[in-house]
Amino acid sequence: MLGILLFVSSTLSPNFDMPISENPILASEFIYETAPFPSCHASTIVEAKNGRLVAAWFGGTAESHPDVAIYSSLYINGKWSAPREIADGKVGKKQFACYNPVLFQPRNGPMMMFYKVGTGPRSWWGRMCTSNDDGQTWSRPHDFPHGYLGPIKNKPIEYEGGILCPSSNEEFGWQVHFEKTNDLGATWSKTEPLNDSRVIGAIQPSILEMGGEHLKAIGRTQQGSIFSIDSHDGGVSWGAMKLIDLPNPNSGTDAVRLHDGRYLLVYNHSHTHRTPLNVALSTDGEHWRSTVVLENTPGEYSYPAVIQASDGLIHITYTWHRERIKHVVLDPKLLK
Repeated sequence: MLGILLFVSSTLSPNFDMPISENPILASEFIYETAPFPSCHASTIVEAKNGRLVAAWFGGTAESHPDVAIYSSLYINGKWSAPREIADGKVGKKQFACYNPVLFQPRNGPMMMFYKVGTGPRSWWGRMCTSNDDGQTWSRPHDFPHGYLGPIKNKPIEYEGGILCPSSNEEFGWQVHFEKTNDLGATWSKTEPLNDSRVIGAIQPSILEMGGEHLKAIGRTQQGSIFSIDSHDGGVSWGAMKLIDLPNPNSGTDAVRLHDGRYLLVYNHSHTHRTPLNVALSTDGEHWRSTVVLENTPGEYSYPAVIQASDGLIHITYTWHRERIKHVVLDPKLLK
């Protein structure tokens, strides 16, 4: 039986106070040991207004099966709560699969959860629900307007009074676009597709704030490398997409700007496999250096989500063999 793996302490305290160590990995654990589903994928993590961590993912028989729903766990009193279903794909009496939840806590307003429903990425549609009690209970979901999907895998950013969502579409080739709401999801606008999928097929961007109105997005491609694209007007318009010097095995990544101004990326350092799973650092969002290996054994370690909490610690969740969700805590002061 696989247990929780902790490098520093056998339990995590609510504020993750840890002894100082040279190892930047302060803790590594499974969010759950047993669950009412055999398969899981596509986790997301957020810090609630009360400081509590909330995680979510999709789980069921297997990806795209109609019984796949959204499950969540809260970090309470030093441990993760048991997984519980918080959203499904019901449309009347018919059941569809759920995909790719994305949790987001705006500065003002309730916690938001975006997810997709349907038979697959070419035909799914976006749904959204909210929580007024830090992820304990959720509103009834509502569908996005036709043609909108919300954030497709990775977290939005709050920018210029609105929420900018990194999105993409696979219906007519893999194309990145961005969607924005200025009223917490009541109304939406979006860019046109930003890449020629015949040249670079790209999806699932993460947004990095570079300073001022400069934004950079990076993410997954079909070309064996991570893509990069820049905006210098806060996401209104974007330049040409290019490939950077980091491999990508056609698998999801995630990235975040740290409080100290550095940028952190979690990705698979391989052109062909979803192992190993690595952490890389950058000072400019363009040139990256791999620093920590989270997983390096055979199997699938994929679809990371990363945030930096208000106390400065970095939290990463990811798929572990499609069987469980792993949670890792890093100390940014020890990342060199």
